[in-house]
Amino acid sequence: MATLIKMPKLSDTMEEGVILKWLRKEGEKIKQGDVLVEIQSDKADMELEAYDTGVVRKIFVPEGGKAPIGGLIAVIGGPDEDISAVLSGAPAVSAPKATDHSRQTAQAFTPSFQTTATAQSSGGRTKASPLARRLASEFKIDLSGVSGTGPQGRVVKRDLEGLLSDKRASVPTVPRPSVPGTFEEVELSLIRKTIAKRMIESKATAPHFYVTFEINMDPALTFRDQFNNGKETKLSFTDIVIKATSEALMKHPHVNATYLGDKMRQYHSIHIGVAVAMEEGLVTPIVRYCEKKSLEQINAELRDLVERARTRKLKPDEYLGATFTISNLGMFGVDEFAAIVNPPEGAILAVGGIVEKPVVKNGQIVIGHTMKITLSSDHRIIDGVVAARFMQDLKMILENPASLVL
Repeated sequence: MATLIKMPKLSDTMEEGVILKWLRKEGEKIKQGDVLVEIQSDKADMELEAYDTGVVRKIFVPEGGKAPIGGLIAVIGGPDEDISAVLSGAPAVSAPKATDHSRQTAQAFTPSFQTTATAQSSGGRTKASPLARRLASEFKIDLSGVSGTGPQGRVVKRDLEGLLSDKRASVPTVPRPSVPGTFEEVELSLIRKTIAKRMIESKATAPHFYVTFEINMDPALTFRDQFNNGKETKLSFTDIVIKATSEALMKHPHVNATYLGDKMRQYHSIHIGVAVAMEEGLVTPIVRYCEKKSLEQINAELRDLVERARTRKLKPDEYLGATFTISNLGMFGVDEFAAIVNPPEGAILAVGGIVEKPVVKNGQIVIGHTMKITLSSDHRIIDGVVAARFMQDLKMILENPASLVL
């Protein structure tokens, strides 16, 4: 009996998936458990294994094409099995879209993201990010002659900037009367579409409440230097913030909660999502059971998660189910900001950079180091006093970081 292969749901926010690469062609044999296809969701790129043994009788969605959750993408069956009933009821295929640029066709479509395997050099193929490949295809740039500055020598967008400027300058354009200059329209990736939808949902439905505290980071600077002394792997301030936050959340379970409509769920364990920037959006890998882990364990786990997040190799259970999120923009020179709550979570902590400035200590003006943190809360389940008390305790822990190793 024929086996219908349908688009799986790979995340709680996924509505459709993109076919990145078929590992089997029509007419090829496949065994149960063999990888059939690579699929892009709004969070990561995943491999889908065959449900049964047989022959790939029909592929309904080409590489670069889209299908909704539960949509039919392929059929596996016997070599002589009659699948005419399946074919007659097959849905219309969402093929790859061409962009508005007349120079690019649907056949030249490159998915927004690829797995590491497809990005690696194979048979002389240059390693490059999906965005770099799309731009190279559109502007006829030979990637083999470009030096990559991305991870493992991968060519990324910034490596093409000079060539793109030359190419764009050589292409005659006719500016629209109301919009002087040139422009390009880029189709939103699945992850960017999901971010847009989720943020609109959050701001429209969750009444945000903000509390900002300024932290004396001199003790944390001293603690980090002493902790890292003589060690090969260096502790980051994000590691310290994660551990300190988990300690504060254990004291304030109302903040470690999610909103579920007619009730709220308070969690006994701390699962912290950490916002990680990618070329076309954000993903939040989760450090689980933070309350049980040491600073060294958090450091090692976060390093691994961030690396695989940037190569879109996270598994669903590694980015779904956070109870709290931290977004740190301090490394980009941002002093202070307010983040948007990621529903159904009840709160998110925005972390700014460490700033050297004059401060008053014991009635004297001295040079100190401070950092601003802002808690954005869903006011439906977290009151202002609850948020303020949580932030008071978090401030106390960050200003006494030695307690994190006791």
